[in-house]
Amino acid sequence: MLTQREKESLVDQFKIHPSDTGSVEVQAAILTEEIRQLLLHLKKHAKDVHSKRGLLKMVAKRRTLIAYLKREDEKRHASLVKKLGLKH
Repeated sequence: MLTQREKESLVDQFKIHPSDTGSVEVQAAILTEEIRQLLLHLKKHAKDVHSKRGLLKMVAKRRTLIAYLKREDEKRHASLVKKLGLKH
């Protein structure tokens, strides 16, 4: 789970305009960081099935958001994938 400060720093880093808190870029960045933290947890606790299910749901949600962005604006999509370090 991300702390409020971590979320705020991600919002500041990925926002499109000054009052942006819910754009696709921000949502994908927050999901990516949560996924990374959950992966670290699952490396220690491999049999935690409930967390694994949550991880799969987060990955699917992020994939949906990124696919939407690709349909809407290829330039923003390429920029986001590069910033997040994803293999898309």
